[in-house]
Amino acid sequence: MVDKFMEIALSEARQAESEEEIPVGAVIVCNGEVVARAHNMREQLKDPTAHAEILAIRDAAKKLNDWRLENCAIYVTLEPCPMCASAILLARIPKIVFGAYDYENGACGSRINIPVSFKVFGYNAEVVGGVMKEECKSILQEFFRKRRNRYNTIRRDG
Repeated sequence: MVDKFMEIALSEARQAESEEEIPVGAVIVCNGEVVARAHNMREQLKDPTAHAEILAIRDAAKKLNDWRLENCAIYVTLEPCPMCASAILLARIPKIVFGAYDYENGACGSRINIPVSFKVFGYNAEVVGGVMKEECKSILQEFFRKRRNRYNTIRRDG
């Protein structure tokens, strides 16, 4: 079941990639049903907070008519950053499942561990990392490889 939801998150990441956004996807599941899915949209929305997790949380809260997402889990292709990890806790999501580790900015165990180390308003969350890690990591690596190649081509030609 976990892989099924991560596959949906990967589909969102591929959508982000096709829109030239950093390919991160998120899915929120409540009682076994997908209630929200999103991908990074920072460039399109010109919004630094338009991470996949934040957009999915907003959508889920709207659909469920409640900011408390206590019966939900979030599946993300990349380990959440500090902003997203905090938002997940503020939304009271009790389970975070992610694919690729983010050793530079990860806030769910790699760099820091906000869901376990800090209780935001008395809440913390279970964290499961490394689900479909290779698939999640490869889409990010390929995106940045293409971006570097495009940049190097521009520099040589320009």
